[in-house]
Amino acid sequence: MTTVAVCQSNYMPWKGYFDMIRRADYFVFYDIVQYTKNDWRNRNKIQTPAGPQWLTVPVLHRHLGQPINQIELAGNSWQAKHWKTLQQNYRKAAYFDRYAAQLEDFYRRDWRYLSDLNQSFIALLCELLQIKTTLVKAESLLLSTERNQRLLDICQHFNATQYLSGPAAQAYLDTELFKQQGISVQWMQYHHYPPYPQLQQPFEHAVTVLDLLFNTGPDALAYL
Repeated sequence: MTTVAVCQSNYMPWKGYFDMIRRADYFVFYDIVQYTKNDWRNRNKIQTPAGPQWLTVPVLHRHLGQPINQIELAGNSWQAKHWKTLQQNYRKAAYFDRYAAQLEDFYRRDWRYLSDLNQSFIALLCELLQIKTTLVKAESLLLSTERNQRLLDICQHFNATQYLSGPAAQAYLDTELFKQQGISVQWMQYHHYPPYPQLQQPFEHAVTVLDLLFNTGPDALAYL
């Protein structure tokens, strides 16, 4: 069985995003689609003593319909601020020191495009989480222009027998089209995650996977 998952890249995503990645043999960054404002593409939440707090990457969104992979960053001054905020809120976490050097190095690099930033960050986090899934850019594949056919093209490129999708796609995905090609469609479920020893209380699931990593270290995958 070969499983393919497809999703837009997000900024330091939550644990459910990495749960999807680890369940797939191939994970395709779908950054050829339209960028959506006030979404997860350029922001995510961390846990703080005052509760969840947004960390947002400033971007230059030039026109409606602009694809994610063409979105440029509005400078790099945000990077030092984000790293300082992570330090302030997680330095007392059990495993912060274990990962701090690699993450600090990442935040010191120069980035021009949001897509490159997100995909590189996700690749680094997969490495730290010991997830071995193959990561692929949709731009590297020859795809149809029609939404459902394009996703089917991706699955067929990898000879997939199963397509793993987020639950929101149930509103538009033509599952019969996949079935006709011998590809089953499975939907991610995000309600089963157990709580873990989080530094701040009350416990919050919907924060970046860094929270899980800093608090549980090498045991992180046990909480997915």
